Amino acid sequence: MEFRLLGTVAVETYTGPLPLGPAKRRSLLAALLLSANTPVSVGRLTDSLWDDTPPSQARGVIQGHVSRLRALLVGADAEAYGVELATLGDAYVLRAPETLVDAQRFEELLMLAREQRSPGDTVLMLKEALSLWQGPALSGAFAGPPLKAAAHSLEESRLATVELLARTYGTLGEHHRAAALLSAETAAHPLRESLAAELMLALYRAGRQSEALDRFHRTRRLLADELGIDPGPKLADAYALILRGDPGPPAAAPAARARVSSGPAVPSTASPASTEVGAIPVAEPPGAGDTAGAPPVVRHPPSSAQPAVHPADPLPVDLLPRAPRGFQGRTAELAALTRAAAGESPVCLVTGPAGVGKTALALQWAHRNEALFPDGRLFADLRGFSEAGEPAQIDVLREFLLALGVPPRRVPESAPAAAALFRSLTGRRRLLVVLDNARDSATVRALLPGGTDCVTLVTSRHRLEGLIASDAARPVPLDTLEADDSTALLAGVLGEERVLAEPVAARRLAELCGGLPLALRVTAARLAGRPQWTLAALADELADERGRLAFLDVDDTGVAAALRLTVQHLPPDAVHQFARLGHHPGGHVDPYAAAALAGTDPVAAAAALERLAAAHLVSETAPGRWVLHDLVRLYARGLDPAAAREALVGVLDHGIATALAAADTAEPGGEPCFVLPDGFRRPAAVRDFADRAEAMRWLSAERENLALAAQAARDAGLEDRAWRIILLQWPQVVWRVRDNWTPLLELALESARAGKDAYAESRVLTLLGWVLTEEGRAAEAAALLEHSPRLAREAGDPLGEATALINLAVVRAELGELPAATENCARAVELARREEDRHTEMLALQHLARMRLTARRPEEALAHARTALDLGPEHEEAARRSLLLAICGEAHLALGQEDDGVRLLDRAAREAEDAGYDEGAVRALEVLVRTTAEPSYRVRHERSALRLATTP
Repeated sequence: MEFRLLGTVAVETYTGPLPLGPAKRRSLLAALLLSANTPVSVGRLTDSLWDDTPPSQARGVIQGHVSRLRALLVGADAEAYGVELATLGDAYVLRAPETLVDAQRFEELLMLAREQRSPGDTVLMLKEALSLWQGPALSGAFAGPPLKAAAHSLEESRLATVELLARTYGTLGEHHRAAALLSAETAAHPLRESLAAELMLALYRAGRQSEALDRFHRTRRLLADELGIDPGPKLADAYALILRGDPGPPAAAPAARARVSSGPAVPSTASPASTEVGAIPVAEPPGAGDTAGAPPVVRHPPSSAQPAVHPADPLPVDLLPRAPRGFQGRTAELAALTRAAAGESPVCLVTGPAGVGKTALALQWAHRNEALFPDGRLFADLRGFSEAGEPAQIDVLREFLLALGVPPRRVPESAPAAAALFRSLTGRRRLLVVLDNARDSATVRALLPGGTDCVTLVTSRHRLEGLIASDAARPVPLDTLEADDSTALLAGVLGEERVLAEPVAARRLAELCGGLPLALRVTAARLAGRPQWTLAALADELADERGRLAFLDVDDTGVAAALRLTVQHLPPDAVHQFARLGHHPGGHVDPYAAAALAGTDPVAAAAALERLAAAHLVSETAPGRWVLHDLVRLYARGLDPAAAREALVGVLDHGIATALAAADTAEPGGEPCFVLPDGFRRPAAVRDFADRAEAMRWLSAERENLALAAQAARDAGLEDRAWRIILLQWPQVVWRVRDNWTPLLELALESARAGKDAYAESRVLTLLGWVLTEEGRAAEAAALLEHSPRLAREAGDPLGEATALINLAVVRAELGELPAATENCARAVELARREEDRHTEMLALQHLARMRLTARRPEEALAHARTALDLGPEHEEAARRSLLLAICGEAHLALGQEDDGVRLLDRAAREAEDAGYDEGAVRALEVLVRTTAEPSYRVRHERSALRLATTP
């Protein structure tokens, strides 16, 4: 589904455009889309549908159009795309992912263009943005005054983009192309001086001086005849430059190939314009204007700004793991991959049994053919055969998009939208995408790039015949190694001299391992650590196993036999650690978690992990982070099955203790503080966090592990651990509230209810309700939050009741139930005061003050905000202080005390800026921009808004 505003207003679906009907219905849709995800009042819609006195039945007409439009969307399965047309009191809101609206996509591509360091990449992004236009904006709609203004703003943005594209062509030395682009636009807009000036410069730099001068004189005469004015500064300056024979800025050498940025550009301390590739029009954020629901206002930086030329293109992105060491053979398979990758948009499929070396082959080919992919190489382990479970598609796509330079705040929240953006960004690039350990065809399809020059390399234990049928995937089947290659692999680990000294025994070892690379490497590792052993002795030992057929079966049993022989010769402490690692519910382990599993300390655990790594039983993927191969984990788990619950409790309690430390460091004095579970096993050591940033990094890095631990706790009936591990991630939930926390919090709610724990249920409901509110699901949030205060009272948790009342008040205010919301907040203030908890009292007073301001009771709002400010010292709660000061300033303005209001709002903005709280700065400065003409406020607002849009 796609919504179109850049041309005829339309809704495109797989089966064709929806029959929208009359122009006024298109106008209604356009007005809602211009303020997508923001409520639009009936009054605003009336202005959009009628340019004179509306009929008396206007409200009924609007309701009818809304009803018909809603039915059309439901019939087109809009819900599957995250699209909903909802009624909110006296307003309507069309909720839709930004990537489904072409105007939003246009703006997003302009932002991406601004972040490219290479002019070649900028050209690609700008051309992609302009390709979205299919005619004059908002065609087919009734042009009421608000829609006329919106259409004009969109057209101005398009023309500014055309001018920027022409200047960027000039930076690349492609002046003829710039002139061709500008000629067509100048014919359509002959009185636009900036277009004429850019065309003159492009013609002049293309060696067509006489045409450039003729363009000036024609435009000068047209301005005089039509408008009675002389040429402005832009046109006059271009004319003077041509007459002087000024060559203009030097052109950059055309890039042979656009390259992928390894991440978003880091903002400098210079002005925003100095960091841009060109002058990109920037849309005001929703709500920045004086009227709620107004169409976006577009600002255009001065067109005289020249594109910045950087000294070198950024390096291409590279997410590949290192090349496999000791790789042997596979000549035929490598050649087959090369042939398979030679077609258009190829999907190469490496298949074979577990442990046969599919990943090693894929990585070897990828590293050998780096030159084929100048725009970079992406890699994702899809964990299709891992008990840890597959990563969510949105998580894989988010990692890809971030690597391609998309700012974190611009990554779509839904998988379909993220996949669409990924296909768009890869459409004109030469990338390699490696998708390792895929389980099914559907998972792969969602992650395929869009470019005909991109190559996708998939590995799987399954044949994925569906992918062959639908996407013409070219299979490269992988079997066990031939005897010579198996022997060569042993020689690569042991050294050629040792293998040549016992060639018969080496060949026998290779045969006993069944040509399975995993078994060969583990066996070679044992021999490498014991130079006194002979190959014949080990071959005799292997021959005694049930083992030979098991090896040749290439099944889990065969790998287990090789692993058993390795583990037999490990020291007892390493064997103990290895056995406990098999019970770890997460994907990776650090020394602290390993110690908790084994009941030791981190130093001993780290030493054991090093021994296990030397035997190729674990791999260190990053400093201090270790993983087990899936088959190795299965074997380890079977070494001591009776210890499963003890190990699980140990690692769960380690997670609780560490998450408590992280939450306390990230948000000192915050909620929640709860008693530890019964039988809590305190770890021998808990990680220390130096500051908030380090604590938040740990919570982010461990999110998947903590989620898997919570699920394992729930499955094991350890409900008291499950909800605690989830709830303790609340600082990360608050910081990244729209990052799909709902399923995890619903698991916590199930655990709390299964344990019949009113305290836990209340706390989880409070946090889940707030997350749903932030996701725009106010009705669902209210239904949940209604129960939370009562449960907190039953549990004897007054601070939990206060927090629940605050969150319930926020959602009620959003639903228009202001009296009930105010009552909830007042009750929360009473509870916090009774408990002498200033943190919660400040929070309650802040929301109470905002609600009084909304109710047009500025005196009361001012009193509540001042009381809250008196509760905390100057250095504490910087973000909350900024919000409270802003409320005070707005209250003074409402009372007619403009000087005091401006002073307090300026103070609120400065405190927010000093604390790096850009959201608070933007809020305060928005009011100042509307109140006073002081230009410095607008400059500061634009800078804060830019940081907010580009900073993760």
